[in-house]
Amino acid sequence: MYDVIIIGAGAAGLSAAQVLGRQQRRTLLLDGGAPRNSPADGVHMYLSRDGYPPLDLLAAGLREVAAYPSVEVHHGRADSVAGSLDGFTVALLDGTVHHARRLLLATGQVDEPWPVPGVPERWGRSVFHCPFCHGWEARGRSIAVLGREPAQVMLAAYLADRFSDDIVVATDGPHELPPSVLGNLTQLKIRLIETPVAELGGDLDALELRFADGTVLPRQAVFHRAPTRQGAPFAAQLGAELLPDGYVRVDEFAQTTVPGVSAAGDLARLPALPDGLTLLSQAAADGVRAAVWLEQGLFRAALPVAPG
Repeated sequence: MYDVIIIGAGAAGLSAAQVLGRQQRRTLLLDGGAPRNSPADGVHMYLSRDGYPPLDLLAAGLREVAAYPSVEVHHGRADSVAGSLDGFTVALLDGTVHHARRLLLATGQVDEPWPVPGVPERWGRSVFHCPFCHGWEARGRSIAVLGREPAQVMLAAYLADRFSDDIVVATDGPHELPPSVLGNLTQLKIRLIETPVAELGGDLDALELRFADGTVLPRQAVFHRAPTRQGAPFAAQLGAELLPDGYVRVDEFAQTTVPGVSAAGDLARLPALPDGLTLLSQAAADGVRAAVWLEQGLFRAALPVAPG
């Protein structure tokens, strides 16, 4: 019986494992493979590691966690979860089964970029999701924004405000947008192209959006706020509440609506926030917060006399 099983070994899971290891909690960290940001050249806004390759950062984290004997790392994927407070079960794809008093879900989200030829292949390298992560690198460049939903299109307005005066929105076909969104595009001189997109070619600084009517639009960078989904079904399997946008609902202690189950990283958010954050530094902070309060909960549960 582990004190905590952490499912997911990205920035959130590793940070939580380090905290629990330092408190000598028997912890199992399940590393299911490449994280969401693995296609990117470097992480950003992580103090002292700006531009650091994501996989190198995780490798360094695994080496640090290995210093704590109470933390075991298993490189394999979880298949299913079940149970309740003080009696959770995690079954792995290799057939092994583990038990824990508490669970921490850190399985992240998965991006699902448009299936336009050339877009998924360039995801994270020359097709960017987040202006906080990659806007600086795209400053002063000609930019195309792929999007048809209001939030996707308003990304173009943000980029125009911060980074570029040469921005085009491609909706990949006719799409009705709210008057307020269209008004912002007009006022900011952002062109709207509704012709279907046939292909994206080239690479950063020399990209080409090729449209179904044969026209070609040269661009230096492309932004696309792709739809996302949960990286694993475990929150739903346990009966944890999901918010309308698919994020796992957590409170200020990083606890889900299921007692004994916490969540950290970009799979979860507070309901008071309008959107989830996808920053690595935020994921690491979430992991630390979740682990601290898991530790405090385990400590209080073991006291001879329950605190008043």
